[in-house]
Amino acid sequence: MSARPQRHRRNRRLTLIAAAATAASGALVVAALPAGAASGGGAGKSRTVDVQLLSFNDFHGTLEPPQGSSGTVTERQPDGTTKAIPAGGVEYLATSLREARKGHEYSITAAAGDMIGGSPMLSGLFHDEPTVEALNKLKLDVSSVGNHEFDEGKQELRRMAYGGCHPVEGCFEMGKEFTGSEFKYLAANVVDEKTKRPMMSPTWIWKKGDVKIGFIGVTLEGTPDVVTAEGVKGLKFGDEVETINKYAAELNKQGVKSIVALIHEGGLPANGAYNYDCNVPGAGAGISGAIVDIAKNVDAKVDALVTGHTHQAYACNIPDPAGNPRAVTSAASLGRLFTETTLTYDRQTKDIVRTPVASPKPVNKVVTRDVPKAPDMTELIDRWKALAAPVANRPMGYISADIPGRGLDAPEKPLGDLIADAQLEATAPADKGGAQLALMNPGGIRSDLAYKASAEEGDGVVTYGESYTIQPFNNMMNIVDLTGAQLITALQQQVSGPVNGVNPKILQVSKGFTYTLDMTKSGADRVVVDSVKLNGAAIDPAKTYRVAMNEFLAGGGDGFTVLKEHKNKLVGASDLDCFNALLAKSSAASPIAPPAADRITVIK
Repeated sequence: MSARPQRHRRNRRLTLIAAAATAASGALVVAALPAGAASGGGAGKSRTVDVQLLSFNDFHGTLEPPQGSSGTVTERQPDGTTKAIPAGGVEYLATSLREARKGHEYSITAAAGDMIGGSPMLSGLFHDEPTVEALNKLKLDVSSVGNHEFDEGKQELRRMAYGGCHPVEGCFEMGKEFTGSEFKYLAANVVDEKTKRPMMSPTWIWKKGDVKIGFIGVTLEGTPDVVTAEGVKGLKFGDEVETINKYAAELNKQGVKSIVALIHEGGLPANGAYNYDCNVPGAGAGISGAIVDIAKNVDAKVDALVTGHTHQAYACNIPDPAGNPRAVTSAASLGRLFTETTLTYDRQTKDIVRTPVASPKPVNKVVTRDVPKAPDMTELIDRWKALAAPVANRPMGYISADIPGRGLDAPEKPLGDLIADAQLEATAPADKGGAQLALMNPGGIRSDLAYKASAEEGDGVVTYGESYTIQPFNNMMNIVDLTGAQLITALQQQVSGPVNGVNPKILQVSKGFTYTLDMTKSGADRVVVDSVKLNGAAIDPAKTYRVAMNEFLAGGGDGFTVLKEHKNKLVGASDLDCFNALLAKSSAASPIAPPAADRITVIK
């Protein structure tokens, strides 16, 4: 979710604009037409045909099954209980998609951004070339860009799309040049400030016989808020609704009446189970967040919205501005789910028939690990693992049990505490910055730290590949001066503002820094100011403190604008180096235990 800065050091290893509702948009035919309905057209051709749309989002280069709780999905049982199902891994995703396509003459596979970026070491070490290769093998047809596609800047994104070896590190495999994506990357709302033109194609049209479906791809308008300035330099990000409506009209002028929007922005379902019905008690009633307003304002010309960014699972019906039913879907993240949507195409109107009778409800399906692995994906993984092995398999330290991070929903995560402690320990010496506390953004924690061995290293051993997977961005640490008042404001910005007020981003804090969050209140009032303490002493608003944080946070990322007001910045080691230094102090006889995660008291 939270995006990260350019990986330029890899060598070191809503304001929404509503469009007027178009009542006569042609989004529906007058009556529901089941697939195979008789046609007045050519003999032997039915008037309607079902087109299968398979979709996923936020893959983040996760080729191998994710570790720990990051590698499960929650399934709601008929009796109301839930269970965790192991899911994900591109070997299983390939098998699942290939099985799903069987028997479907008309099938499209689409994605809603963040296919790359924030990736585990197996892909990230090679600038995500392995992931693009895997997506090509998956027969992905089209994807919008996401914020993470900009982690390494626009030129590297273009290389991902069009090919060529890395400009600094060259070609990774002897005699092979990276060929780029065979799928189409769309970036309708990303404009080059110099040329005033979209930096990549805004639309793409899928055709088979006389069936045509147009795709529009956008990322969230707030991408510059979640990527470093260097990553989006020279680019302007436009409003999602305004952009989609503009290009929907253009597609209509080209005779394309069936349109799907791929949007890297999402929602928050009321329940975390992938099979939760977010249409109870009414259409779209069980979902909130930015995507709801987007869906309500995107022109009725658009027939379905495939979304992402929030890493949530939902398959909802949010009516369009003309009041017609319209699918809005998201398949969680990391390749653990995919969505199957049926688009009933009317050959006479060239539009999608959108009535409950005409088309089945979209369904999210689990990428289970009880199916055969796709051999071509196994070969791909083994090939790249062999290249990464000398670096990835190096032991860094030891842990005594699982240390939950990305996969844990709680505001304070044990792995977040451990990372913040590592940053404080590395920056506390006077000659290293003199830090008194450290802050870590939750979106920068990309995985859990699992006790069980992932390969040959042995249980409890943390390899470089595993520590890299947790923090793949190589952010440099910034040690800065902040006043107590600014610190308190930063805590308040976790739970207030247009984005964090709806979807709080709780900073992970180093040992000795404590406070209370009262979630029964709203906005900034959720932070109990009198409870904010450092080593037992109340934070003095007028006093200056030395605070360590990564460069993304120091630049005001994730809505923490007050952190940009810092003074006396010192640049330290990378966040990954800090974490590995802490791990190096452990041993098999004295492993690191999971922190208690008791620094933030939460009142619910």
